[in-house]
Amino acid sequence: MKNLHVPALAGAILLTLCSLATVQAQLKVPAASPMQITKQSFALGDITLEYSRPAVKGRTVFGDLVPYDKVWRTGANGTSKITFSSDVKLEGKEVKAGTYGLFTIPGKTTWDVMLSKDLNLGANVGDYKKENEVVRVQVKPTMLANKAETFTINLAEIMPSSAVLEIMWDKTRVPVAITADIDPLIVKNIEASMASDKPAYFEAASYYYDTNRDLKQALGWVTKATEQNPKAFWIMLLKSRIELKMNEKASAIASAEKTVALATEAKNMDYVKMANDLIASAKK
Repeated sequence: MKNLHVPALAGAILLTLCSLATVQAQLKVPAASPMQITKQSFALGDITLEYSRPAVKGRTVFGDLVPYDKVWRTGANGTSKITFSSDVKLEGKEVKAGTYGLFTIPGKTTWDVMLSKDLNLGANVGDYKKENEVVRVQVKPTMLANKAETFTINLAEIMPSSAVLEIMWDKTRVPVAITADIDPLIVKNIEASMASDKPAYFEAASYYYDTNRDLKQALGWVTKATEQNPKAFWIMLLKSRIELKMNEKASAIASAEKTVALATEAKNMDYVKMANDLIASAKK
């Protein structure tokens, strides 16, 4: 057998090393602090959260791993971000639509929560500049009944114009109130719709019912909606609800009975139950 030439041997070794490097480059393992992106519809727009999620792993978190009274990046890896697609208020303070870095200063009894224009600071919180802040609010933390092993930023208690931003880790929950002043815009849109060729009667009546506005007007709109779509059991149920809120119980019962008939025909038992529940409530 002939000896392998030196150049050929070197080439074979290089090929082997390149193959190993390729295998290593393709190796994927779980991230220590995995990335989380959450998008939540809110008011007339959306709120998007982007952050990394470290775990407790038996450590003492606040007051040790995360010192008190110092700026914290509020997560791991890069800067945690929050995006508002429309203007909102944070604890009553105005915030324009946009993307902001989310930073906090944890304390034993209160936390400062800050939104910053700096999206690239990451862990370099020693370089945090207050002049980049868009807003700063102070809130009180609460104790969680169940430990949050993994750091979590959540949107909870979501209503048409309000929600709660929750920062949770270990046994600590930090709630931050978010509100949106959407009422003037919706009323303006309703007025424009009513002046158009195709008024959105059902949507307008729903909003007036939900916000306790002029119920007589809401009843007029929902009645027109039922005339346009006489088999729409969901519209008939709204009519019944408006009538009940106006204390017109006989009319509410009659509309609810029509809802039962229409929903039964459509095989929608959820609406049958809701209509029957309304009938029982109106008869009390």
